[in-house]
Amino acid sequence: MGILIFLFSMNQSTQQNEALFTLTAKHLLDAGYELTPLLDQMLQAANGYAERGIHGKKYLLKLLARDFGPPPIRLSMNDAPAPHNEAIRAKEKDERQNLELVRKQMHTLLRVPVIRSGAIMPDACPVGKEPAAMPVGGVIAAQNAIIPAAHSSDICCSLFATFYEARGTIAAELDALTTATRFGTGHRHLDDLVHHQVLDENVWTNPFLQGLRDRAHAHLADQGDGNHFAFLGETEVNPDWLFALENAGYSEIAATLRAQEGKTLRTLVTHHGSRGLGAHVYKRGQIAAEKHTAKHGDHIPANGAWLDATNIEGQNYWQALQYVARWTRANHECIHHRFLTRISAQKIFQFGNEHNFVWQRGDLYLHGKGATPAWCDDTGRPLLGLIPLNMAEPILFVLGGNNQEYLGFAPHGAGRNLSRTALRRLYADEADHQAAIRHSTAGLDIRWFCGKPDLSETPVAYKNAQRIREQIAEFQLAHMLTEIRPLGCIMAGSTGRSWRDVEEELTPKQKRQIEHRSERRKVRQSLRENDDSDDDD
Repeated sequence: MGILIFLFSMNQSTQQNEALFTLTAKHLLDAGYELTPLLDQMLQAANGYAERGIHGKKYLLKLLARDFGPPPIRLSMNDAPAPHNEAIRAKEKDERQNLELVRKQMHTLLRVPVIRSGAIMPDACPVGKEPAAMPVGGVIAAQNAIIPAAHSSDICCSLFATFYEARGTIAAELDALTTATRFGTGHRHLDDLVHHQVLDENVWTNPFLQGLRDRAHAHLADQGDGNHFAFLGETEVNPDWLFALENAGYSEIAATLRAQEGKTLRTLVTHHGSRGLGAHVYKRGQIAAEKHTAKHGDHIPANGAWLDATNIEGQNYWQALQYVARWTRANHECIHHRFLTRISAQKIFQFGNEHNFVWQRGDLYLHGKGATPAWCDDTGRPLLGLIPLNMAEPILFVLGGNNQEYLGFAPHGAGRNLSRTALRRLYADEADHQAAIRHSTAGLDIRWFCGKPDLSETPVAYKNAQRIREQIAEFQLAHMLTEIRPLGCIMAGSTGRSWRDVEEELTPKQKRQIEHRSERRKVRQSLRENDDSDDDD
């Protein structure tokens, strides 16, 4: 009898709990629905069911699935990769080995269910050993999805050029440039911060940008390390490329430069990414992508994790990416303005192009890692681009080839056939190491900001420049306007420290907090010592 009473009371309790049950957005998200405006309509419908006396989580979800459709089906890796095209030729043994590793990485990445197609550029080289890693020189088209790992942590790494009239010797201008920029780990000194109006934009409530303003401020006029550079070159303004510019739809630029026809102009070209700001946006985006993919997919590698570009979270990330792009351009502008001010020069013409980014074309999100857009803009003009090959070779000033066979991209540079580690092994002897640096940079004023030359950023580290040129032409990726011949270059160089020894950089706010905590500890210690001395007295 006691058992029957217990079972009856349990049944009554269950019915009461079901009667009190209220369906929330979390229940719908847990059931697999997306965070879209449809969610509000579903919750309103659920409230309507409740008013009619319909209760119980399972039954409510069943009714909602009937009226609004079931949650999206969980996705898994495709059995076969999405199609891709290769704008690359491998001749030598190291080139063939390099290409095979790139193909292996792309093969896995192209099986990610949201990816529709891909391409490989002439500068392609593998990255790491994790599955589905996007190689440098890789391009993918994802449908309504943003894959953070496919644009990398150096979001919107880009090039920016300013044409101007020379104001001094190459050495003097490089001296001025050295004081206008900064290379290396960390950020600018807190007493030497640079301001730009991009910091004043109303973006800092975006969850992917929140709390990063101080970091963004600390990295303005700061280029970082690795393959980032500040390059001084020169080019003659001749009728041929002015005509090509005008013919391509850039009549205003052609008119500006026509006043300089016959002259040799100096050109500053900077290459860098979004520094600590971009790294933290990427980190947040990757965490969000992995959480989203875990809800909607099975056995997807972390490098293939995506955000739904149509929901609120995806749109927030998209807006954060757009801000990072504006900030990165502002960073270039700061360096160029500081340099021109120091040498008392005026800009004649400026432009830039990005890589390591995402571009939307309809419902496709084109991801380029070490690949730069070379399609036509909304007015039909082929995009302008800069393609550096190495510090001893000219930078190519190009018009985009708009070759849709390769998703409208061109290479961002020359790329590598050997990793930095493999290159160091190849030049293990110190005498050979130093000779390679001297020989490959002969005749140029090369500055290493951190003091020590870095062999892995000299011309010997990169693919054959002539072959890259040939493949750009063969696959019609871009059309050359002119060359910017090298005069000198500044790069970070080596500090002699391992990256493992470099602590995570702190923002000015974090440093102030640490200083304040240190001061408070000193005050407390002083008070304790005074108390102790009083007791002794």
